[in-house]
Amino acid sequence: MTTRPAVHQVLATLGYGDAIAHEALGIQRVLRRAGFESDIFVETADTRVESLTRDYRDLLDASHPDNLLIHHFSIGSKASRIAYALPDRMALVYHNITPPEFFIDVHRLLVQQCYNGRRELRAYTSRCELALGDSAYNRDELESLGFPVTGILPVVPDLSHLDVQPRSLTAAAFDDEWVNILFVGRVIPSKRPDDLIRFFSAYKRWHNPRSRLLIVGSYGGFEGYLAQLHHLVRQLGVSDIHIVGQVTDEELVAYYAVADLYLCASEHEGFCVPIIEAFYTRVPVLAFATTAVPATMDGGGLLYDSKDAVQVAALMDAVLSDVDLQERVLRSQDAALDRLVGQDFGGTLLRFVDRALTEPRRGIVDATDDFWHQFEQTEELAERRLERPALYAALPQAPEPGR
Repeated sequence: MTTRPAVHQVLATLGYGDAIAHEALGIQRVLRRAGFESDIFVETADTRVESLTRDYRDLLDASHPDNLLIHHFSIGSKASRIAYALPDRMALVYHNITPPEFFIDVHRLLVQQCYNGRRELRAYTSRCELALGDSAYNRDELESLGFPVTGILPVVPDLSHLDVQPRSLTAAAFDDEWVNILFVGRVIPSKRPDDLIRFFSAYKRWHNPRSRLLIVGSYGGFEGYLAQLHHLVRQLGVSDIHIVGQVTDEELVAYYAVADLYLCASEHEGFCVPIIEAFYTRVPVLAFATTAVPATMDGGGLLYDSKDAVQVAALMDAVLSDVDLQERVLRSQDAALDRLVGQDFGGTLLRFVDRALTEPRRGIVDATDDFWHQFEQTEELAERRLERPALYAALPQAPEPGR
């Protein structure tokens, strides 16, 4: 009797409530229902979901050449590097890496990590039977890096975390006659919270003084950048801006419940799940048209393509002051959400699994114990060659063959 191969997942960390965690757990449910043995191997996990995972070092015992590893690529992950060296087949899932230039003068370590991560990704072009982006934007990036077999595994977010009762104290604090402008996401430079503050300042000054901006999301590790944002608020002389940090599901639902407009100024998104959350909670969305955002919105909501604060403020006012326009926007979002959740995520996933298990093998990588150390040294030398080419000018020429 032939034993069916296992299909496991590998990722650096399983967080609580984030988009990648929801996707990983959704993938596992589909695989187990289809009869596959399927575990999630991680380096770290939030204590609230740790029981759903296995330690990445257990991969060595679970590995088999006939198995498939669904590898959620992340920067410099030990779990990723172990998976790279195992004989199992691999399907890489790419959620995108923020371009390092967004973090210059803000987070020096992250500049280096994002830069190295994008270079490290190229090492997997010969390792994977299949490389999947969770959006067309991410799939296009994989193709540009040279992955020969690619596809799109669509994000169909699990929105059940938004079905809880809102935290009454949070809702009561902001549920009044004022207009609430909401953004949900990490407080990092690529999300452009500084632009949100500028847009809101113009809206409050020229259109509606009885308004407030609610920025909801973690700023952990970016406390210096948070201080810059507070300095910008003081410079503009604008009030009623609340940067509230990470929240619980109950608090998140409360913020969506009191929101009159969801405003997004982000300049780099591989998908952007909070936009879909706003669709689900029926908050009109106004978002900057860049990277994967237009495809994620799929005809729902409204897009803008200029970062002129006065123009964006006028668009905000147009939506907020016109009930008929709001209803048209909400209907467009309802239709886009129906199209998204109507996708056959399970069937698509299983077809990709079958393909990865039957594709000609890309070849088992002969990775020595110091493979990644050598890789990092090679990358560092390449950087030095670019930065200080004179270092190499004095090196002796390689001898000609036969001499």
